[in-house]
Amino acid sequence: MDADLERWKAAGQYFDYLGFDIFFSVAGLPLGEGPTLLLIHGYPFSSWDWSLIWPTLLERFTVIAPDMIGMGFSDKPVAYQYSVHDHADMHEALLEHLGVAQCHVLAHDLGDSVGQELLARHEFGDWSYRPLRFESITWLNGGMFNEAYTPRVMQKLMSRTPLGDIMSHVQGSVLSRKLLEPTLNEMFGPNTKPTPHMFEQFHQILEFNDGKRVMHQVGRFLNDRYTHRNRWVRAMRQTSVPMRLIDGPIDPNSGRHMADRYREVIPDADVVMLADDIAHWPQIEAPEAVLTHFLEHVDRVLGR
Repeated sequence: MDADLERWKAAGQYFDYLGFDIFFSVAGLPLGEGPTLLLIHGYPFSSWDWSLIWPTLLERFTVIAPDMIGMGFSDKPVAYQYSVHDHADMHEALLEHLGVAQCHVLAHDLGDSVGQELLARHEFGDWSYRPLRFESITWLNGGMFNEAYTPRVMQKLMSRTPLGDIMSHVQGSVLSRKLLEPTLNEMFGPNTKPTPHMFEQFHQILEFNDGKRVMHQVGRFLNDRYTHRNRWVRAMRQTSVPMRLIDGPIDPNSGRHMADRYREVIPDADVVMLADDIAHWPQIEAPEAVLTHFLEHVDRVLGR
């Protein structure tokens, strides 16, 4: 395994979620001695997505960063019904396990959908474990409004047709790598394309515990966005939790067009657009800018 990934894994730990091992990291300020921050990563990778902003966050927060089931260093069962609701349950279970009752949230991609579900529980009181209080939420690029979301063709084929099940038996092969890399490459800006080393790290994360066998199953969260869209949006429109969207504008899935829709739907929308060459992974492509705008949002909430 890549040395950086090995160090990341060695610094984390596991907790039992209904019989499955879920990887997570807790670092920074001791619990209870400062604000707590929950990081909710996107699809198809893991908490490693936060590694470039991790050191700065540790100076300010108790930072909690799990890998969702089916991704990263967590268990990746084949016979499993992956869903946004279940991912939200897992995050709830982890916070209960750690004794956390309130936190700030920073979410990306699939993490936005999980954050929307958690916010809906916050607003409507239908928790699976115990109530949580969210002090702020910051969204990065994600499909928060399915009517504005434009997934790549391969994403739709793998997650919404039988092709995913057919291809699952050859995932992890040289062929699967060649099919995946162009789709990933398209999601980065022209000046922030992944290096060969980054691609190798991405593949190792996806292939850990034979993860590519379930990648298409995990990707079926696209269907949850249709099922739960109105409930999630109702929660976002009525909440008093301070929210900010930080968006990479040339993301083909959820770039400027998603930010425009956010402004149309969310009252008094707080939106920050990053530089014109930033796409789907702002925390990787423009980590310093993400930190600046995220910390500005939190400082305003904290009255600093």
